[in-house]
Amino acid sequence: MQDGERLDLEITDVAHGGVFVARHDGRVVFVEGAIPGERVTVELTDTSKAAFWRADTLEVRDASPHRRPHVWAAADVAVPPEARPGGADFGHIGLAHQRVLKQQVLDDALRRFAGIPDPATTMSPAGAAGETGVTGGAETDRADGLGWRTRVSLHVDEAGRIGPFAARSHRVIETPDLPLATAAIADVARGLEGFEPGRVDLVEPSEGGIRVIVRPERPRGGSGRGADARPPQGRPGRGGRRPARRVGAAPAFRADPTAREVIIERVGSREFEVDAGGFWQVHRLAASTLTAAVRSALETAGGVDPSAHHLDLYGGVGLFAAAIAEAGGPGTRVTSVEADARATEHAGANLAEWVGARAETDRTDRYLARLVKDGSAAERARLARGAVLLDPPRAGAGRAVVEAIAQLAPASVVYVACDPVALARDLGTFRELGYDPVRLDAFDLFPHSHHLETVAVLQATGAPAR
Repeated sequence: MQDGERLDLEITDVAHGGVFVARHDGRVVFVEGAIPGERVTVELTDTSKAAFWRADTLEVRDASPHRRPHVWAAADVAVPPEARPGGADFGHIGLAHQRVLKQQVLDDALRRFAGIPDPATTMSPAGAAGETGVTGGAETDRADGLGWRTRVSLHVDEAGRIGPFAARSHRVIETPDLPLATAAIADVARGLEGFEPGRVDLVEPSEGGIRVIVRPERPRGGSGRGADARPPQGRPGRGGRRPARRVGAAPAFRADPTAREVIIERVGSREFEVDAGGFWQVHRLAASTLTAAVRSALETAGGVDPSAHHLDLYGGVGLFAAAIAEAGGPGTRVTSVEADARATEHAGANLAEWVGARAETDRTDRYLARLVKDGSAAERARLARGAVLLDPPRAGAGRAVVEAIAQLAPASVVYVACDPVALARDLGTFRELGYDPVRLDAFDLFPHSHHLETVAVLQATGAPAR
């Protein structure tokens, strides 16, 4: 068969990546816009691979009881697939069932790649209180799962159209609304016009106002890596340094005189410096939810020994290093390691109140390799009593990093993951090296998309889970 041909398929399962599983003549077909249990008519979009095909849902013949009108009308099944914006691939599913499916994906990955036969995972929304000890204070996630994105990337094509990309493409889709974005960002987005081809990022920090960060494909007066070059390590956008405009009460647009505007993000009563174009969690409650989850994870691991040495790897601007330091007290020794120098500068400022805290600019693998090779006996002893927290990019930490952590033999490991398969692969390596997960908590910080965050607590085999 060829791309563009149509099939009627039975959807049997959900797969990692926001797609759903069907089979045709024994071949797996990954289908966009369906739900397990449905019978749908699809259009084949990629038949180039021998192992599987891809397809888009055109019509739902037998609907799941969990199907809802899409929260983003522009992405509904009634819209031709090529005109649907990406970013809300679970938006046609009831919110409670979205979380069931996400937990299924996580559990399946843990069974297949980590070798955990019966994962005891939990799944919670942002800001929810429960066994994880996560509290959002007076704020909780909206019941409809909308209005949570404090950071949105839009694209500008050669014709000047501004909008998100269509799913799995670089085709710009103009849309009148952004239902996952905060109301302020959605309002500003409606008035954008007149940009050169490239990208426009909208950021709403805790301190208020909207920053409009322009990232043209061809920056004026230069060549080389371009305005959208990414740092060598960390999640996309971490430590970005681009011209920003601030949108607030008055005036509507004000050109910012610097390329590194520093904004303030708040988690509880604590403030964090971060570049407007730097990495910060996109859900308005994500940083507080994950901070509380990390604190709870550290308690599960037996608490923070203030006389030990603790590591915060892929540390960004020091969000989790601060959680470790708060748990251990004013003299706690914690090192945040981050490859982006600008983010490390902010981490140093954000951790300044703790005399034992420091921030180092380095790649995580290189930093750990030096510790393994050159660390003194006294230093290794302090590390062995400490906790290692890692928050790697979507690809995961990888075997070299996991092996180095295991060689340091920390008392506990807390792993914050944004990809369930990458997490499971790394947990499989940890298990080979004598560390088993004693707690696995997932958080739905990206409602109406397939993404989730997971916090895992690991301890040496045989160590008690306190």
